[in-house]
Amino acid sequence: MLSNWNGYLDENQDRFLEEFFELLRIPSISADPAYAKDVRAAAEWVGERLKKAGIEHVQMLETGGHPVIYGDWLHAEGKPTVLIYGHFDVQPAEPLELWDSDPFEPVIKDGKVFARAATDMKGNLLLPIVACEALLQTDGALPVNIKFLFEGEEEIGSRSFSSFLDAHQDLLTCDLVISADSGVGTEDQPTVGTGVRGVFSAQINVKTAAMDMHSGFGGGIAPNAIHELVRILDSMRDENGRILIDGFYDQVHLLTDEEKKQIADFDAFPDAMRENVGFKEFYGEPEFTPMERGVARPTLEVNGIWGGYQGAGGKTVIPCEAHAKITARLVPDQEPKKIQKLFEQHVKAHTFRSVEVSIEDEHGTPPYRVPGNDPALRKLERVLEELTGHPVKRQWAGGSVPVTSLFKRVLGAETLSLGGSQDDERPHAPNEFYRLSSFTRIQKAYCLFLQELAKK
Repeated sequence: MLSNWNGYLDENQDRFLEEFFELLRIPSISADPAYAKDVRAAAEWVGERLKKAGIEHVQMLETGGHPVIYGDWLHAEGKPTVLIYGHFDVQPAEPLELWDSDPFEPVIKDGKVFARAATDMKGNLLLPIVACEALLQTDGALPVNIKFLFEGEEEIGSRSFSSFLDAHQDLLTCDLVISADSGVGTEDQPTVGTGVRGVFSAQINVKTAAMDMHSGFGGGIAPNAIHELVRILDSMRDENGRILIDGFYDQVHLLTDEEKKQIADFDAFPDAMRENVGFKEFYGEPEFTPMERGVARPTLEVNGIWGGYQGAGGKTVIPCEAHAKITARLVPDQEPKKIQKLFEQHVKAHTFRSVEVSIEDEHGTPPYRVPGNDPALRKLERVLEELTGHPVKRQWAGGSVPVTSLFKRVLGAETLSLGGSQDDERPHAPNEFYRLSSFTRIQKAYCLFLQELAKK
């Protein structure tokens, strides 16, 4: 049965929506140093919103980069302690010309909020906060002990987060982590996330000379940095997408028949994504299905490449520098440090002539899987089944949430995901949006789940 927190949520939706808009208007882009003040402003906003909800001991904690916001409510004696995680930093909005409206001025159309970070993840960030407010305002207490932890570097790989967790292990100790940076499917087809891939990223820099050269003088004489970089990149994959770095697949977990069956439940997703995004055919290892490749096989992708002249018209030069950003999605049982070493060895082996090649900005996090028999997982499934009236499917995600493996290593706690995001809501892309129906529904899911966690 729903208690009176349900009515409180319904009565305050207009205020919650306006608060959502306030947070969306802060351009908290963590990747660009020019927006450092905005990231801090978003942190301050979140801290004040926690206080308003009735959360105690709210504080801004510094890291080696952008700050972290912490708060707690610890008066449920004998009950478990739940750490709720999220982030207030966002991706850059470029290319701006592809947006239908200002990315930092939210617009509602057809029951959807359009803005940068609407679905990833400022809408989700508010869900557990308003749920706790509703419980405190109506029941006078929370059913379990709660700790909130919101960071400002998730969109740049949570670079300061590992050392932060190590330094604050006692403060953050808990029995379970809930990540709000997620989704639980649709109302008709609810899902629970039970795993994410890990990630390794790096930047390759190639330098062939002290300056760009006139192509009429240097052509046929001097090496071209872009050609050298492209040759190195091309050596990493074959025409079918198989990764050619020696040893890359040595640690890869082989799928069991049961795991293949679980993945096959979502085989319709790649077709829907292809239609939505607009690419013409699937690409990758032919012995695996598109869905298997998308969630359970490792990847190696070039995310950006630049060098030489980029302006209008032409410029006849031989570039002396070229750069590329690389990411690899990792699966059990791959280790980021091992992949880093193999990657470095491959680049070195495929660097020829008197060309300077450097690798920088290397970092990574392991993949993560929720144990299938975890009791909190089953409680979450029961809540979603009660809320939607439909059976819940377990789903692996193709992306990465770096903190999940960090929480397991440092706190010894498993992480479950509870958020309102859906796959078609264009995260990281122009015209990102978030469904208002998810915003209201998952607030109630949080109240139900926290109450369920309090039961034996």
